[in-house]
Parts: sequence; structure tokens; C-alpha cells
Amino acid sequence: MLKKLILSVALVAGGFIAPASAQFNLSKAAKGLGKAVEAATLTDAQMSAYVKEYIDWMDKNNPVLPDNDPYVQRLAKLTAGLTSVEGIPLNFKVYNVIDVNAFACADGSVRVFAALMDIMDDDELLGVIGHEVGHVAHHDSKKAFKQALLTSALKDAVGSTSNKVAALTDSQLGALGESLASASYSKKQESQADEYGYEFLKSHDKNPIAMAKSFKKLKSLQGEAGKSSKLNQLFSSHPDLDARIKKMEERAKKDGYTVE
Repeated sequence: MLKKLILSVALVAGGFIAPASAQFNLSKAAKGLGKAVEAATLTDAQMSAYVKEYIDWMDKNNPVLPDNDPYVQRLAKLTAGLTSVEGIPLNFKVYNVIDVNAFACADGSVRVFAALMDIMDDDELLGVIGHEVGHVAHHDSKKAFKQALLTSALKDAVGSTSNKVAALTDSQLGALGESLASASYSKKQESQADEYGYEFLKSHDKNPIAMAKSFKKLKSLQGEAGKSSKLNQLFSSHPDLDARIKKMEERAKKDGYTVE
């Protein structure tokens, strides 16, 4: 995915980042930042509607590659058989952007950036997807999305006790994207996503050693970025990559897989 790289891979490590290609107008939305409302005001039905609105907006504001594109065909082949997780249907698309990134939404929408596909082989990419699916399975993605809704500039939109879902404006969706960009998962959530991703790949006849390979790639990117980089600052709140690599490799060896 090799163009000039923007090393914004917090998503790959388990968070959300809205791509730089989606230009946000935050002048009005920023005024309401920090005005949270109670989580109880959001029903599951409302959450589902907002997630759909957000992913539709992301797909509209990013260049989605067509089905006959080589990137899409590669991803389709790689994810063949990965149709659902814990009853949530999975759907995959490729954004033709230069950010090195990927993300998964609570509704099972997985978006992979072409730049990430350029720097990762199939196993490494599959490991990233496995990890992201783990966050969906454990509802980490849903919790992060709800928190982003409640802490971004959306008080007027989501604060109503009515079952009706208010349509979000571009600026509100932009504010939501900014909030998601700063979201992070706990070390426990990251570790649990690793474990789930491993089992998910294994249960779908994919080589789970892909988990360790993806972490090795992230570690190499981390080294290239430098100690003071944003990438390394982001990883400071995540489980140590060396430990994650060792854990996944030891598990793979125990299960009879060849570890290079």
C-alpha cells in the first residue's frame, strides 16, 4: 500500500483513525466538544443507526476502490470465508488513500487502506484484520463509538430521549471522526483482541501465525519512525510489541504451526 507514508497506525494497533483524505469542517462542531450526555440516552437501535450513518459517510468521503481493482481482489481472496463474527456480518472495502491504516466498525464494516496493503504481505495484513475483528467481537468497537458520540460535538443530536435518530451534519460527522481518532483501547482490550484474532483465524483455516507477523511489521515501522514519533507515542499505551510477538509465536508453536 510504496507511496509517501503517513504513519498513523493506531487503528492497526487497535483504535480508530479517520483518514486524512476526508476533509473535516470542525468550526461549528468544535464549540460543543466535551459536552457529553448520559450513555443511557442511546439505545442499541440508535447506535446501529449512527454507526451506519458514519460508515456510509466515510465511504462517501473516501475513494472506495471498485470490485475489479487488484487491491480489492487481493483483499477478497485473503478474507474469503470470513463472513461474520459473533453473529455480526463482516464487509470489507479498500480506500485508495496514502495513510497506513485500517479500521473496523461495530457493525462489522472493515476498511483497509491501500497504503497499508502496499507495505504488508498477506499474512501481515491478515493479522491486522484478525486483531480488528477481535475488537468487534468483544464490542470494544461499539463502546469506543458510543463514547465518541457522547464526548464529541453531538449533544444536540444524540441527547434526546426520543427513539428518533437525528441525522448528523458533515461537521458533526467530522467531529465524530476526530473523537474516534483520539480513542484508545486498554491494554487488556488489546490483549483480548489478540487472543480472539488468533482463534478467529485458526477457526477459519487461516494461519494464526499471521498475528505475530503483523506485530513484527508494526515493530519495524515503529523503529523507522523514531522514538519521538507520533507512532511510538501511540504505542506507549499498548501492550509491548515484543511481548505480543512472543506470546503469539509460542501459542502457534504449541498448536503445531511453523514459526519462521
